[in-house]
Amino acid sequence: MLSFGMNARAGVAFGSGRAPVRRGARVVAAGLIAFGLIACLLPAPASAAARLYMKSGGENRTAVIIQHEALKLRRRPLVIVLRPRSAPGPKRHRLAFQEIVESRKPVFIYPEPLAAGWPVAAGTSADRETTFLRDLIARFVGEGVGDPRKIFLVGESSGGVFAYRAACAGLGRPIAGIATLGSAMPADLANCAFNPMAFIAVNNIGNPVVPFQGGQATIGGASFQALPAETTLSLFATRAGCGPKREEWPLTERDSHGATHVRGAVLSYAGCKAPVEQLRIGFPSPHGPAQKPAHSPAAPVNEGRDFDAARKVWNFLKRNGA
Repeated sequence: MLSFGMNARAGVAFGSGRAPVRRGARVVAAGLIAFGLIACLLPAPASAAARLYMKSGGENRTAVIIQHEALKLRRRPLVIVLRPRSAPGPKRHRLAFQEIVESRKPVFIYPEPLAAGWPVAAGTSADRETTFLRDLIARFVGEGVGDPRKIFLVGESSGGVFAYRAACAGLGRPIAGIATLGSAMPADLANCAFNPMAFIAVNNIGNPVVPFQGGQATIGGASFQALPAETTLSLFATRAGCGPKREEWPLTERDSHGATHVRGAVLSYAGCKAPVEQLRIGFPSPHGPAQKPAHSPAAPVNEGRDFDAARKVWNFLKRNGA
């Protein structure tokens, strides 16, 4: 099981005109003032959160924006997080990005899809949501807030599938990096062209609805043909100009008692213009998709415990400019 989420301190509204301000909020005097951004009065190291209202493709759209208050006006990395509206989980607060990010740099953008989830198939809905992402990026870059060289996509579940579609369709600016969790690349995108970018995917080899080996996948009630996870990795490796050598090493995680557990493997390629990695949770076996080898030196793992994918993904993005 993967658990990945962001706890956006939403509830503060802002829009392109005069937005209502709830108690404990104030208007930011610089940076995103053109957006009508209303920021919470939070301690200096905390994140300010607000909701953006805007028009895109003739539709009223919303996104939650989370950022540290800027001490100086400067362009910062944009981390666009795509997750379904209905994504549940009491552990989302524990795994919130803003709670593990040490840097004050990134601006986190949580676009809200029109439907319960992001579209996994090509068509009008996918085109509409791609336009929304383009408009968001254009707005933040145009206002001098976002660094056009440091735009990152993070997608969970249907958001991960759509992140692949958005990367293939293009977002008006080169994407610096993409991270997907519990998702798969649709088979119809196998020949799409995209710029070299940092790439990390978190896949559970025992996921029954998103098969690691590809085939029929179902996310949020929608089905699509998925590429094998390792095929997706090789596609990004090809685009990044990697060499033919594939590397593999143990995927480890420390528990609350400081014990190290092997959770699976990290797959990557050497000689890349941009790093590509896959975090494979579980262990291939002829007797089952996620069996742990008996000779493993690691301490026993409680397989029901959530894997801290957020921290792994953030560390990867941070190493690559976020």
